[in-house]
Amino acid sequence: MNSNSTPILVTASIYALLVLIWATTPLAIVWSVQEIHPMWVLIIRYFGASIIALFLLKLMRDPLPFDETSLKSYVAGSLNLIGAQLFIYLAANYLTSGLMALIFGFSPLIAGLIGHVILKTHKLVALQWLGMAVAVGGLTFVFADSADSKVNPIGVVLMLISMVSYISSIFWVKQINAPLKPMSQATGSLIVSALGSVLIIPFIWQHFPTELPSGRAMIGFVFTMIMSSIVAMLCYFWLIKRLAASTVSLSNVMTPVIALVLGATLNSEHISSNAFIGIVVVMFGIVMYFWKEWREQYINKVR
Repeated sequence: MNSNSTPILVTASIYALLVLIWATTPLAIVWSVQEIHPMWVLIIRYFGASIIALFLLKLMRDPLPFDETSLKSYVAGSLNLIGAQLFIYLAANYLTSGLMALIFGFSPLIAGLIGHVILKTHKLVALQWLGMAVAVGGLTFVFADSADSKVNPIGVVLMLISMVSYISSIFWVKQINAPLKPMSQATGSLIVSALGSVLIIPFIWQHFPTELPSGRAMIGFVFTMIMSSIVAMLCYFWLIKRLAASTVSLSNVMTPVIALVLGATLNSEHISSNAFIGIVVVMFGIVMYFWKEWREQYINKVR
């Protein structure tokens, strides 16, 4: 099935829901770790999400194979979950939710760079190189006023490690190319992530939560467990089957902007003048990076 056989309103609604969930997730993470140790939040999130995913898998009657290829694919997928998310949760102690989303918005650019330089699977054109340079230049404006923008170098490094883990997961899953249904792949990866998170417990046992957190922290936790781990995943795989990759990639431009607005309005996160200028420049650079794909996919067809 493709987008032509699906009502455009349905596709647009699911796309909008995905962007909104992704834009809200950084704020939900910041809220969820304010009263409970970030690693305990992560562990509980993945065990809860795994149970929900198994229930959905049963309803959808999709298989969950455990052959060697499938297991490798689950482990590769877990790099996007326990790998990337572990460092995002740690970064939440150092960065605002809006800046976390902005930095993670660089992931497709970094993926393109790795594909071009290391894997030789993707050739970047001059406009894409220029777009990268503009985006990085814009990021320097964001970091220029660290006192107002709450930019901490430790948080930036943690987000960069998270991006590397996320991108590595994408390349590794594609390389394995296991014949798995999206829900099966996601469920298997969630289970591996939950089991892997157990290894953290001996180091954080003294921080075991003994009291229920506040309502806001609970909202953040439940949102990440259900909306970010389950609903967003289903929306993403549904859209990937029906839309061009370049269309889905447009979310990388919209998500950071919405996340910054949500952080400012719901979490009183201050955006300095330097940061605002930098955000605009970063978004312009990302648009430049994707312009060739969008032009080939849509503008040339219209003509």
